[in-house]
Amino acid sequence: MKELFKKFSKTGILVIGDLMIDQYIWGKVKRISPEAPVPVVEVTEENLLLGGAANVANNISSLGGKVFITGAIGQDDTGKILINKLAEKGFNTDGVIVDGNRPTTVKTRVLAHSQQVVRFDREEKSDISRPTQSLVLEYVRSCLPEIKGIIISDYCKGIVTRPLIRKVIEMTEGKLFIAADPKIGHFDFYKGLNLITPNINEASFGSGIDIRDEETLTDAGNALLRKLRCDSLIITRGDEGMTLFDRKGKTTHIPTCAQEVYDVSGAGDTVIASLTLSRAAGAKLTEAANMANHAAGVVVGKIGTAVATQREILESMKKCKPVQSK
Repeated sequence: MKELFKKFSKTGILVIGDLMIDQYIWGKVKRISPEAPVPVVEVTEENLLLGGAANVANNISSLGGKVFITGAIGQDDTGKILINKLAEKGFNTDGVIVDGNRPTTVKTRVLAHSQQVVRFDREEKSDISRPTQSLVLEYVRSCLPEIKGIIISDYCKGIVTRPLIRKVIEMTEGKLFIAADPKIGHFDFYKGLNLITPNINEASFGSGIDIRDEETLTDAGNALLRKLRCDSLIITRGDEGMTLFDRKGKTTHIPTCAQEVYDVSGAGDTVIASLTLSRAAGAKLTEAANMANHAAGVVVGKIGTAVATQREILESMKKCKPVQSK
């Protein structure tokens, strides 16, 4: 793994997807409101973090990868904050398109005593305009000489469309590793990609199979591979780890490496970021999946959208069980 890490700084990854801000409002609850049966949160702290596709990019950067990012934001104060936060991380923001007809997506989570009380979203889910899509694709084309992999980070906020993915596949001509973090309702968009990484609920919906046990899990994984004609598929399973399926019929179960779970927000971002970076740097798929599992185990032990470092992953590997295959 140390040898793999050395290759990350020379491995360019382009993230295409829904850029957003994750807002965390922290506080304490000491009483119930006299106006309604709800807790009164006394605010003590507030954080604004990179979310969605921006969090995917942040995870790649934290692991030492070279990041390119494209998506759309609104012509608003939140969009300016997002641009500034990307710039603070050293990211090139040329691919961030300002669209005056949409707001910048914000997910606000209110937490008290480390428990989420409520979440509310400000967003626009309609597809991006053709001019905005053209600008995104223009940026994708400009990045091709410098990248080895592409991540489609789909949060159903309008950036990821069927035409956009088809055009990206045509541009790359099968020369780059392309992975997608899918969302319910968009599964038919991802046909022909190298890898998709649904969670249990998404895999159940996409396959039409209610996943209840290992038998139905296997049925769902193989059904998705046939349906989408992808090279491989990873179903993330929360505290049960993840399961990797490939077109040769091999199934690999990878047990969770989380020591403690405080917050699963952004864990899917960490999985696809670390897995794609590793695969594009030359790792075998099982090696990349194992590394991604350790990275996810690190971030769920932190509160808020978080990232894993190379050092934290190596520490996790010293403590955790090996990959289990079937």
